Amino acid sequence: MRIALAALALLAFAFTAQAQPREGFADLAEELSPYVVNISAAQRVRQQEGLPTFPPGSPLERFNDLLGDSPRVANSLGSGFVIDDAGLVVTNNHVIDEADDVEVTFPDGRTYPAEIIGSDAATDLALLRIEAEGPFPAARWGDSDAARVGDWVVAIGNPFGLGGSLTAGVISARGREIGGQYDDYLQTDVAINRGNSGGPMFDMDGRVIGVNTAIFSPTGASVGISFSIPSNVASPIIAQLAEYGETRRGWLGVNVQQVTADMAEAFGLSSPRGAVVSRVDAEGPAAEAGLEPGDLILAFGGVAVPDDRQLPRMVADAEIGSTVEIDILRRDEPMTLSVEIRRLEEEAAAPPRRPGRSDAEPRTGGAGGEASLFGLTLAPLDDQLRRRHRVHPDAEGLIVTAVDPESDAAGKVRAGDVVEEIAWTRVGSIDEARQVASSAAGEGGSPVLFSLNRQGQYILQPLRP
Repeated sequence: MRIALAALALLAFAFTAQAQPREGFADLAEELSPYVVNISAAQRVRQQEGLPTFPPGSPLERFNDLLGDSPRVANSLGSGFVIDDAGLVVTNNHVIDEADDVEVTFPDGRTYPAEIIGSDAATDLALLRIEAEGPFPAARWGDSDAARVGDWVVAIGNPFGLGGSLTAGVISARGREIGGQYDDYLQTDVAINRGNSGGPMFDMDGRVIGVNTAIFSPTGASVGISFSIPSNVASPIIAQLAEYGETRRGWLGVNVQQVTADMAEAFGLSSPRGAVVSRVDAEGPAAEAGLEPGDLILAFGGVAVPDDRQLPRMVADAEIGSTVEIDILRRDEPMTLSVEIRRLEEEAAAPPRRPGRSDAEPRTGGAGGEASLFGLTLAPLDDQLRRRHRVHPDAEGLIVTAVDPESDAAGKVRAGDVVEEIAWTRVGSIDEARQVASSAAGEGGSPVLFSLNRQGQYILQPLRP
């Protein structure tokens, strides 16, 4: 028994030794620390007019600078790293946003003023230039696509203003989305805290594979879930900021929605993939190319579209002015369209509203001639129902007045939605809807695609009987 326990202990020790770098991280810390800088950003905030001032000699005179005309200074601290020996520095946009003065401090104590070359709020990146003669030690970009879950990584930064601090961990997930339009974060368990923002995430070869930008924490301190912008997302953005002082993204002019498992089955796909067009901008490139709501985009520029999250990034990375072929499935018919990519106006770059949300919840109510279908209570659309449910003027079909909470439609369809098509067939009466839906579902009860108009937003939902 003792021999067996001793063998197990040796085996556990050998596994632990193999799971961790044998030499630790000291050599990496010595090599990489010179590339990392502390960022100090100051914003001069003037006080509102009309605030009181205190007379000279008053015990409260010292508050005049705070309450009077003198500007108050708001400071923020973060991290960054040098990417060019001429003094180009990468950091987060939120670290230097609206700053009037920016300084970078090296580990040896040298401090220099820095100029903001450009920033991109959509990806939370910014580029600075040190206002001093170089050369400066510069880090190298790595290949974030080659990083795997479980790989060791280290972060160096300025947590809580403490200065150069190194933490280590592993990549715990890839492709994380936390609310942004172009999110594709690397998730790690590296300790990232306030002040680490904008700092580099290094691989074991000493290359930057991520820019630390956010944490998930109920306390505000590290709980082992941090997010970094992958280098393969960050480096093209930084290159554009260096060349133009701004970003230049491609624009297609569509909103898209997710392809669910039921929707994939209804489209005849073996698994969910691609993105369904839910809206086409009338003045955009997609409209000129002939793209329509309900089209399923399967490939963009000859590259398969994995899902609705990847497509906006693929479009953003496309060369402005280039012609790109888009492979689509339209009502079960494969087609290829050619579209000329235009430049996205950054004012319009805010994340589009997700399908399934609206500014106002429509009120529910009954009407004569109602009938139940797939858990939906449907009624022919008339002027009274249009007013009651605030229906979009272009909507035509059958209005949903109620949804059975126990049906498959619950959470997918809401009262006030207008069913315009079922299985790609226009329906204007209850009898038509029943006939088309029953035929499409068949004896096996397959999911059927319902085309909905939700306050002008085109939405596809697969529903089961």
